[in-house]
Amino acid sequence: MAKLVSKTYGDALFALAEEQGMVNVLLEEVSALQDVLKENPELGRLINNPKVSKEESIGIIREVFGGKISKELMGFLELLLQKGRYGEVESILAYFIETVKDAEGIGKAYVTTAVELSDKQKKDVEARLLATTSYKKIECEFAVDSSLIGGMTIRIKDRVVDSSIRTKLENMERALSNIQLA
Repeated sequence: MAKLVSKTYGDALFALAEEQGMVNVLLEEVSALQDVLKENPELGRLINNPKVSKEESIGIIREVFGGKISKELMGFLELLLQKGRYGEVESILAYFIETVKDAEGIGKAYVTTAVELSDKQKKDVEARLLATTSYKKIECEFAVDSSLIGGMTIRIKDRVVDSSIRTKLENMERALSNIQLA
């Protein structure tokens, strides 16, 4: 259900951004708004408090963000409050950002290696991912997991490429355990 809400409202915000010719402006605003909401969780708790009326919540949003965000994004936040969907604001904003990046050919990859990669190695991984995907640009998030032993895992959306030594050893162990000796 929450995913459907995120998609519905995220698509509506994206359509508005395209219609108004302000996709990049709203992308920047939404990214900044996400940061503000993550840094100030008490704001979300206040706005979602059942003892605070919708009108009071809208007043709070206007007070906090008035003059700092576009009237389009302000109107969108007010709409979420009026429809009782402000509780899903973070997932809606994340969906919007993902939609904009998809439309502009920007991919996100999560790369996990057994050891820290040098800057050159990171650039090589990014270049290889760009060459093997349809993205125009790719944003990589690198992490280290020593339990991989060697190799790496790469996740882009719901696709995972696992070339880690740990996985190869696990597969070999499974194959050997299935062998029956006569």
